[in-house]
Amino acid sequence: MNLVAQIAMAAAETEHHGNVALETVIFGVIAAIVFAFLGLVTLSYKNVANRHSAKAEAWAAKHGKDSHGAGHGH
Repeated sequence: MNLVAQIAMAAAETEHHGNVALETVIFGVIAAIVFAFLGLVTLSYKNVANRHSAKAEAWAAKHGKDSHGAGHGH
């Protein structure tokens, strides 16, 4: 194999590996963004749920009721 053919093959192989590496990086970045977004959605949902729970418990304490449902049997 002559030198020009070897260089051409090496360049083609390098370009192929470069594209695969780039696709892997892009996929990794997209996956990271998706997981970060899902994490934020889950975190904000938990915060909202915790705030509602805290409000309910504060209301129950203020009105002298147990927040777990005891005291509903008048």
